[in-house]
Parts: sequence; structure tokens; C-alpha cells
Amino acid sequence: MVMDGRVSHGGDPYLWLEEVLGDAALDWVRDRNAETTAGWTAEPGFTQLRDQIKQVLDSADKIPDPTWRGDHLYNFWQDAGHPRGVWRRATLDEFRRPQPSWEILLDLDELARVEGENWVWKGAHVLRPGYDRCLVVLSRGGSDAAVVREFDLTTRDFVPDGFIVAEAKSTVCWIDRDHIYVGTDFGPGTVTNSGYPRTIRRWQRGTALADAPLAFAGEVDDVTVYVVHDPTAGYERDLAVRRTEFFRNRTYLLRPDGGWGLVDVPSDAEIDLHRQWLLIELRSDWLAGDVTYPAGAVLVTPVDELLAGKRELTTIFEPTERSAYSYHAWTRNHLLLVTLTDVRSEITVLTPGDDGWRRRTLPEAGGFDHTDVADTEPDRGDEFLLHTAGFIRPPTLLHGTVDGPTRPVKTGPAFFDAEQMTVRQFFAVSADGTEVPYFLVTPGETSPPGPAAGLTLMTGYGGFEIAWTPTYSGVVGAGWLARGGSFVVANIRGGGEYGPRWHTAALRENRLRAYEDFAAVATDLVARGLSSPDRLGAYGGSNGGLLMGVMLTRCPELFGAVVGQVPLLDMRRYHKLLAGASWMAEYGDPDDPADWAFLREYSPYQNIRRGTAYPPSLFLTSTRDDRVHPGHARKMVARLREYGHDVTYHENVEGGHSAAADNAQQAFKWALLLEFVRRTLTGERRADGDRAASDPIGGLLGNR
Repeated sequence: MVMDGRVSHGGDPYLWLEEVLGDAALDWVRDRNAETTAGWTAEPGFTQLRDQIKQVLDSADKIPDPTWRGDHLYNFWQDAGHPRGVWRRATLDEFRRPQPSWEILLDLDELARVEGENWVWKGAHVLRPGYDRCLVVLSRGGSDAAVVREFDLTTRDFVPDGFIVAEAKSTVCWIDRDHIYVGTDFGPGTVTNSGYPRTIRRWQRGTALADAPLAFAGEVDDVTVYVVHDPTAGYERDLAVRRTEFFRNRTYLLRPDGGWGLVDVPSDAEIDLHRQWLLIELRSDWLAGDVTYPAGAVLVTPVDELLAGKRELTTIFEPTERSAYSYHAWTRNHLLLVTLTDVRSEITVLTPGDDGWRRRTLPEAGGFDHTDVADTEPDRGDEFLLHTAGFIRPPTLLHGTVDGPTRPVKTGPAFFDAEQMTVRQFFAVSADGTEVPYFLVTPGETSPPGPAAGLTLMTGYGGFEIAWTPTYSGVVGAGWLARGGSFVVANIRGGGEYGPRWHTAALRENRLRAYEDFAAVATDLVARGLSSPDRLGAYGGSNGGLLMGVMLTRCPELFGAVVGQVPLLDMRRYHKLLAGASWMAEYGDPDDPADWAFLREYSPYQNIRRGTAYPPSLFLTSTRDDRVHPGHARKMVARLREYGHDVTYHENVEGGHSAAADNAQQAFKWALLLEFVRRTLTGERRADGDRAASDPIGGLLGNR
């Protein structure tokens, strides 16, 4: 219905489920959770799988994920003895030891006990160059809204009367020991329509935050605004960023006169400053001077020259049909450029010199394994840490220097026997003729005979220019592959596997291409005799949860089970729920009739039909998810139940957008997902005919 050029959102009988903490909504959630727990967790198989997954997650032999700051590698660690986790650090030499002696900085379990809060770790900002203070970010239950508190790394305690920012979706950055930039909810008009900071203040120690002077401000229609200070000696500077849309921004440098000067590059480009260099990542073609630089190219130039109006840019990467820039990392004097060719990684070291930028390629991981830059410490020198792993090869952490060897530091454990497993890459042909790559992991050259034959779990994402590369998952490996199932990752459009062109091909009115790609991969698996629709399950989270909702409602004949985690599903109201407004550049504006015309073609909530044979589905979310509103999943399930479809639901009370706050919750979530898919595809599900009796909506559930 269109009124005055706008789309009406009336007529939704389940709006009450959007009241996150409403009594009726929470009663409904408790009823659904009770049904799910009774129906799926009582059998011994679930308990065994959950415990096995938790052992994987709690393993003391996992490689600690390092963050390099100054002379220390920092790590946040969770295990059975520390369910909420400890923040700790060690020197590189100590880290190399088989059993490092960690310096424990903050124990979240003890902090939660003392303060009576369910704290979840959200990171820390360490002061440079002193490295003796940090701003710790803690969330209640895992939500994006968090509290910021100053912490002394020498005394290992919170600083009395230190910097504290109340719970909000905030941004903070050190300027020096006594000043920080803060963007938070200062009251009416200080946050954007997306719920993120619109104004930034410069806060001095010992003064009230409310009295801190304004440093920078954006517009209410911006996605977010933030200011950062670069303390690199000899290159100190302050940058303000207005994220005008999700993929557009305006960046400004603080001038000596106190004003802000625009960095004149395309608004859809991303920039990075390091010492004297400005790096520019292009998302669209750019005519600069007499040269047109193509979308997907990466350029560098001295910062001062670009600010002076010069356009003598050096192209350090130009994409091809098969290759794309992924990301980069700086050491003190070099640049590490990570690129993908048919979703296979390569890392190139680039070194500036009088004769241009010299290149050296680091050794490849080999096969379908993938290598990432784990971290560098540009203030310290030219060392780096690499992380390499594959679907069936456990991770290895390596240490190297730009001009020296790269050697293993730690190797992770094998959580499943992969000796007979194989990894292959295929290309499916989508509806418009585009080749879509996907990875297939199988127990052997062909699936084994018996109950697991052709049993396949498929996933994908396809959004926000995020590439899904090979990774080692002990959970999927032990909980699915080792039990005889195959695993598929579909590298569909909307992602970043082939750079911005792969992403923009599925933006807004072209969104259906991503869904056609996923359907093409499912169809290709069947055509190759690798699976069949009744043996093929699919799962995805967040934007991937939207993908699952579309597969359920548009392509139900392709799958035997579908699981959506923390999903977007109501595309008519997504922009009005929490951070949804920030994603309109990706999906479109439902209030614009022209945009709603293509959004309604696939919006899962609006496309549920009575009488259609949908595969059984499971939806998982969190009450504390303040990014993707839990109302999406709640309303989807309510309508599916009303229409008599077979659907299961679980909502974790905490966990935020990850839907789990600790390893026990992660293990429960994964066990439920994997058991739901396995039992559904193998026909081992129990009858649920009595479940509808307690349904206040009154819908009857059918069984396939």
C-alpha cells in the first residue's frame, strides 16, 4: 500500500514480537525455547555432540590469537576454567614457548562475580606509544552497546577516577595520556538514524564528559562518525570520518588552524595513512588527472602531494577477471598486500624505493589452504605474524621479517581425522551465465555408502564485500565431516571474492543474483551426483541468515533443511530496527516505492505462503542482539507456525550478534544446528504433532 509516495507498514499482526523485552514476547520466546529443548536436546546424541564441541572450543592446545602492541602479544582466552575469559599478554620470546608464562591482565569471570555483571569481552584500545594504559570495552551479555573503562596495564587494575563511558554504541580513541576522542550517545540529536555516534568530543582527564568540547560532527542521516589520532612519531595527525553510507565516506585531516580539510578522493574509496604514505582502495573507476584508474585497483601516493593537489599516483595492484585485492597490513617500512585469485590467497611484500615499489611474494600456503596476516607492529619494526590453515589442515602461526625467513611459531591441534578427506573447488553456472566458485569438502573422493551418503551441509554469505575463504573449523570438522557428511562453501556474488565488481553485481535491485548463485551451487551439487535435495542442508548467519530465509521461501525444493542464525528476514521494516538503517546502501530503502518493488520480491517474511512444501527450518537468535533485531526471527517463526509449517526456534538470552557469550553457549548452538540438520536429512526426527498445543498463535505444525 502506497500513501503520499511512501510505503505503509501496517497490517503486521506480529509487531508485538519486536518488543525485545516485552512480557508477551518473552513468554512466547520461553515457550519456543522449551519446545526446542524438549524436542532436540534430550537424546544422548545431542549431549555427546555438545560436549565434544565444547572440548574443541575449550582446548588448551588451540593457537592463541595474538594482537601485537609494543613489546607484547595480547590475547583474549576462553576455556573450561575461564568461561567468560581472561585477557593476557606475553613477549614474543615467551609466546614462542610450548607453554608460555602469560601475564594475566584481567579475569572477566572474577570481574563478573565481584561486580554482579554478565560481562562479555569486546576488546581494548592500548595507548601508544607508552603502552601502559588502555581503554577496555565490556558488554553486558554480548550486545554491541558497551561500557568503556580505563585500565592500568602496570598495576593491572582499573584506573580510579579514570576515563569511563557509559553503556552505548560508542567509539573511543587515545590522543595522549590525558585526552581521548569520544563518540557516544550524548542525548537527543547526537546519534545517527542507525544508532551510532554523530558527534565526537575531545575529552580531557579530570573534566566531565558532558563538558568536553565538540571536535567534529556529522549528519543524522550518516551511518556513523568517528575521529582517530595517529601518534606515529614525526607523523602525528588527526582524522575525522563521516560514514555517509555503508560504502561511502568523507575523510578529513585536522589542519594547524583547527579546521578540517577534506581528503579529496572518491567517496566510495577507502583510504589508509601510514607515515608519509596514503593508500587508496577504489570501488569504482576514478579519473585522476589524465589517468582513469579501474575499480578494484589499489593506489599509493605521498600524503602531502595529494593534499597539495597532485595526482601522480602509483598503482600497486590492478584486478583481473580472476583476481582481487582483499586487504593490507603495514610494517614500519613495508606493505603486505593480500590478494585472492579464484579465492586462493597470495601475500606480496611491497617496499618503496627511489625506483618505485619493489615486490616479493611470500611462500604460498599451497592447495586450497589460506594465509592471512595475523598482525604486525609498525611502531616496532618489520616483523609480521602469518596465520595459515585449510578446511582440513589445522592452523599454523608463523613469524617472519620482510627480508628474512618465515618460520612456524605454533601449530594448532587436529580436532578430527582428515586423512581420507578431500577438498575440491568447482564452478556452478548461475541464471545469468556467471561462473560461481564453491569449495566442497568430502570424506573421500566420493561420499561413503550408508546413512551419511550424500549428506551435505552448505553455507554462504554473499554480502557487504566480505569474502569467505578456506578456514579450519574444529566444530564443523568434528561435528559434521568426521561423521561422514560433506561440507560446501558457496562464494556467491555480494561478497568480496572477486573485489567490488563481485559485490556490486548483487547490490540493491540486483540482490536476486546472490540468491540465484546459491541456488545454482545447490543445483550443481545434485547434477554432479554429489548430493540430492533431501540430503542437502543449508545454514547462514546475519546477511547469510537472510540468504537462508530466501532459500526457504523461493527455493524450497532444493533443500531438505534450512537454518538461519541472527537473520534479517523482514525487509519491509529492517531499516527501522536497530542498526538496520545503516544497510540501506546494500539492500535499498523500503519506504521508497521503487525500492520496495524489488525488496518485496524476496523479503522472506512477506513471502511465506500457505500450502507450499517448505523444508523443516530452524532459526537461532539472541535477545541481546542489538545489531540485527531478534524480532526478525521471532516474527518469521510465528508466521511459519501460523501457516502450519515445520519450524524450530531458539533464542539465547545473551550473546549479542554472535548469539553466544561463552564456549558453553557456542557448543549448545552448534550442537543444535548440526543435530537439527543431520536428524532432519536422515529422517531421524521425532514426531512433533503435540507441539502446537501450547502455541498461543494457534497454528498447526505439519511434518514432511
